[in-house]
Amino acid sequence: MTTVAATRTESPTAPHTRPRLDWRLRFGALSLIWGFSFLLIKVGTDGYAPFQVTLGRLVFGTAVLAAAMAVKRERLPRGARTWGHLTVAAFLLNALPFSLFAYAELTIPSTLAGICNATSPLWGMALSLVALSEDRPTRLRVAGLGLGFLGVLTVLGAWQGFSGLDATGTAMALLASLSYPVGWIYVRRTLAGSGRSHLSMTGAQLLLATVQLAFVTPLFTDFPAHVSLVPLLAIAALGTLGTGLAVLIQYGLVAEVGPTTAQMVTYFIPVIATASGVAILGESLRWTTPVGAVIVLAGAALTQARPKRGA
Repeated sequence: MTTVAATRTESPTAPHTRPRLDWRLRFGALSLIWGFSFLLIKVGTDGYAPFQVTLGRLVFGTAVLAAAMAVKRERLPRGARTWGHLTVAAFLLNALPFSLFAYAELTIPSTLAGICNATSPLWGMALSLVALSEDRPTRLRVAGLGLGFLGVLTVLGAWQGFSGLDATGTAMALLASLSYPVGWIYVRRTLAGSGRSHLSMTGAQLLLATVQLAFVTPLFTDFPAHVSLVPLLAIAALGTLGTGLAVLIQYGLVAEVGPTTAQMVTYFIPVIATASGVAILGESLRWTTPVGAVIVLAGAALTQARPKRGA
C-alpha cells in the first residue's frame, strides 16, 4: 500500500549510523501495518463517511511526518514548479486512492480490497511498457502480467458471472490500485533526481493531499452528529501508523536494503489483510479468494523480474 513516490534523493547513511532494529523486523512491522490498514478503513467507515475517513487519515499521517521533519530540522521544498508536481502526486498517490478504497469498503469486504491492492505491480508493469522507454518487455514479465490478471479473474469468480460481488465497489478498489503506478510514473518523470530529501518531499505531498481533502470533504459530507470512538481510533491508527510511520519505515528499508527488497512487502499485505478480515471482522472467504490471490502475487512477482546481465 505504498503511499508516496520513491524519488531516491536522500543522502547516504553515515558510515557510523546503525539502525536500532534489524531490517527484517522493520520489514515485518511494515507488512503488518499495511496489511491491517484495510481492516482499519472498514472500521472507520462504520462511523464516518469515506471522505472523512480519508481526511482524518491524512491529518494524522501529515502530523507524524511534520514531527519527523521538526526533529531532523528539515524544511518543505521550494519552487512553484515543484509544488505543482507535488500537487498532482498528492492527488494520484494519496487523495484519490485513499478515498476510493474507503468508498469501496462500504460495499466490499476488506479482504477483497487488500487483494485488489496487490494488483498495483501488474498495473505498473502494463503502464511502464508504454510510458517508460527504459522498461523493455520480456517474455517472463509479459507472462507474469497475464498470470496476474488471470488471478484477478479468479478472485472475482469471472466464470460465475461475478456473482456475490459488488461491481462498483470492486471497480473502485481496482481503480485505486491503478492510481498508484500512474502516480509513480508521473513522479518518476517530473520529480526524480530533484536533490531534495524524501522526508521533505513526502511531508509536502501529504500536506497537499490533506488540503485537497479539506476542500472536498465539506462539499460531500455533513459534520458528524456524534463522535464514534472506535471508528475514530481506527482512523487515528490508520493515519499515524499506516500513513505516517509506515512511510518512515519504508524509506529506511529502501535506504538500507534497496527498493527491490523493500517492495517485497507488497506480497505480504494481501495475506495479512485477508487473515485479519476473516479472523477479526468475521468476513466470509470463498475458495476463489485465496487461490486467486496466490496467482495474483505470483504474476506480480514475475513482472518484477529483471533480466540477468551478461558477465
